[in-house]
Amino acid sequence: MASGKGGVGKSTVAANLAVALAGLGYKVGLLDADIFGPSMPKMFRTEDARPYAESKDGRDMIVPVEQYGIKLLSIGFFVDPEQAVLWRGAMASNALKQLIADADWGELDYFVIDMPPGTSDIHLTLVQTLGITGAVIVSTPQEVALADARKGIDMFRNEKVNVPVLGLVENMAWFIPAELPENKYYLFGKEGCKRLAEELKVPLLGQIPIVQSICEGGDNGEPVALNLDTMTGMAFRELAQSVVIATDARNHQLPPTAAVSTAK
Repeated sequence: MASGKGGVGKSTVAANLAVALAGLGYKVGLLDADIFGPSMPKMFRTEDARPYAESKDGRDMIVPVEQYGIKLLSIGFFVDPEQAVLWRGAMASNALKQLIADADWGELDYFVIDMPPGTSDIHLTLVQTLGITGAVIVSTPQEVALADARKGIDMFRNEKVNVPVLGLVENMAWFIPAELPENKYYLFGKEGCKRLAEELKVPLLGQIPIVQSICEGGDNGEPVALNLDTMTGMAFRELAQSVVIATDARNHQLPPTAAVSTAK
């Protein structure tokens, strides 16, 4: 899960996508790879969790936290939440590698990785560490966000990276007031992601509205996708189903993605 721009709700979408996939019966792991701004511990109400190491096949492996049927790891479990993470790029990259390679994730159907915004060392470390099945780009409909979403898509499509883009998610697509649930107000423009998806020939996987319950769910540590019968829960369920379809299509049409070689 990636975005070219911060503040578009990527982590919220990632958290609810993971919950919705688990709700559909899949085994899901979620890695909070936003080293400098981890938010998953709060979104899953696991801020007090402290993962421990367990010996497995002669190695000490980190045991992920489990919440809502999802295996979860975040750098937020290992640092003081009140202090900024003042690390150089190499330290952050090494921490990310440990959370991936030195953790006992077990057997998973989907491994959702919530990336930091932009294009950085963390993104390069990820594609050098894992063969990524596909990238999902999150954006709002406004032009300033779409311009950065293009850069995110271009990064994954770069011939040296070559990670398939599964599609776009339009977050904050419209506002629906609780007292007028039939009304839609397009605060950030209308269908900007749909137009970008058509232009770049990638699927539009879903459109998520602005609803107060989504924000409250993130703050309270109870993602709205836990209740698939609500309007917002249904939106994330439909997104999860679209991601499953896009992933299956990608796996049938393309060979597995190889990790990017670090050789010069």
